[in-house]
Amino acid sequence: MAARALELGRPSGVDGALLAIAALAAATSGPLSAAIAAPALAISFWRCALAALVTAPFAWRARSTAACSARDRRLMALSGVLLAGHFATWITGVRLTSVAAATALVATQPVWAVLIARRAGVRTTPTTWAGIVVAVAGILLVTGVDVAGGARAITGDLLALLGGVLAAAYVSVGERVRQRVPASPYNAFVFGTAALVLLVCALVGRQPLVGYSAYDWVLLLALTGGAQLLGHSLVNRVVRTTSATVVSLALLFEVPGAALIAGLWLGQTPTPLLLPAIALLVLGLFLVIRSGTRRTPTESPPL
Repeated sequence: MAARALELGRPSGVDGALLAIAALAAATSGPLSAAIAAPALAISFWRCALAALVTAPFAWRARSTAACSARDRRLMALSGVLLAGHFATWITGVRLTSVAAATALVATQPVWAVLIARRAGVRTTPTTWAGIVVAVAGILLVTGVDVAGGARAITGDLLALLGGVLAAAYVSVGERVRQRVPASPYNAFVFGTAALVLLVCALVGRQPLVGYSAYDWVLLLALTGGAQLLGHSLVNRVVRTTSATVVSLALLFEVPGAALIAGLWLGQTPTPLLLPAIALLVLGLFLVIRSGTRRTPTESPPL
């Protein structure tokens, strides 16, 4: 699923409420990932493994995976690898820098999606280029603000940014497969593949996958059920009747939402310079999404 340059229209009251819930669910991803006392690879593994278990029965009922071509299965496997990389880098990044900065930087996925589409021959409009320039300026300003936080914060920023790049690649590959494969088998296959990749990485890195407190397991379940399943499902529901451009723009509210939740719950108060930097970045993303084309995927997956 990808944002398309449909005519901008208002969602219905029900769709608007569902979209607000989806944005709120996505906004919890960063704060929850930062709060869970477990290694980043373990968090990434469990959210993908639990999501695969939940979606598997729906995929089995659809009985469509067996009908996929070998090429589609290869592309779905690639999507799973990219999704694993997205979660591993993004969740590691949010543990090293502030939730506000990491969420803003990983949300740059639309910019990288446009550049990937550009390499595939899709024409880029002047407004899109203007949005990219503004977003890049915001990226530089956000990372510049974090210089005072030292190498740890800068590393977190770069990992979150890499998470955005991998998310763009994941959505770009998935865009092609989803034209032929229904959502249920696609999600189960991709989540399962990502879980296997992350399991191997966690075992090689000797990161414990069990032994957490009951509180951490509750947070893991909330992370999986909220950002990964609820947010994704509601976006799929709303985009059937509402412009995908509107959906993508609404999901940008996850950036200030995550900063607010992190401030109230984790005590991470953004520095005065970080707020205008994030605002500049979000403005650039707004321009990129608003000027998107049918062949330019600009919707971020649930974080």
